[in-house]
Amino acid sequence: MAICTSFQAEGMAILDMAWRIDNHVRLFTVDTGRLPQETYDVMEMVRQRYGIEVEVYFPDAAQVETMVRRLGPNLFQKSVQARFHCCNVRKVEPIRGVLEGLDAWITGLRRDQWASRANIRKIEVDHEHGGLAKISPLADWTLDEVKAYNEKYDVPVHPLYAQGYTSIGCTPCTRATKPGEDPRAGRWWWETNAPKECGIHCPVETGAFEHELEALTHSRHQSPLRTVR
Repeated sequence: MAICTSFQAEGMAILDMAWRIDNHVRLFTVDTGRLPQETYDVMEMVRQRYGIEVEVYFPDAAQVETMVRRLGPNLFQKSVQARFHCCNVRKVEPIRGVLEGLDAWITGLRRDQWASRANIRKIEVDHEHGGLAKISPLADWTLDEVKAYNEKYDVPVHPLYAQGYTSIGCTPCTRATKPGEDPRAGRWWWETNAPKECGIHCPVETGAFEHELEALTHSRHQSPLRTVR
């Protein structure tokens, strides 16, 4: 089991909680090659503060080279389809490779972040990634609750929040938001009526929650996370 983070407020809160339970917590992230320097600064703060190794995964260099050669370095601005392609190469595929070796992964998703996340559950079977368990402990938290936790425990904060950013991704695809805008309005802001998702956390189509709970816990003699696979 491992925590996936982009070092935003939610992921940092989960890391802090998990580290207090077990300081050998496993943490991984994806370096797309287009991240802001501030994200690397937070990554280093995490290494120093918690004394843990941050597993950093990168997109396949050959795929990136081919994509940029054919479609240009700023292909994500040309169409929604091109942006999805860029996200898939730089984010989704590297994540998929990591998840193949896990029984469960932990995310910082919250239901009120965006409409596509309104129905996420705290624990579900992730059919998008081979049926492992996907755990979102903060699914029913508000942003104010996340901030309150981080302030209480002096959790490292991404510097771009102080500059008006409310959701942080790759440098060319993220901007600060204006007062009153949706928190994810700064992601791919030039697009019209397009989902504010990169593809990592696409809605997971599953059956009834009772069926999933049974799949996760049906055997007393097996790890609940093993039963999903």
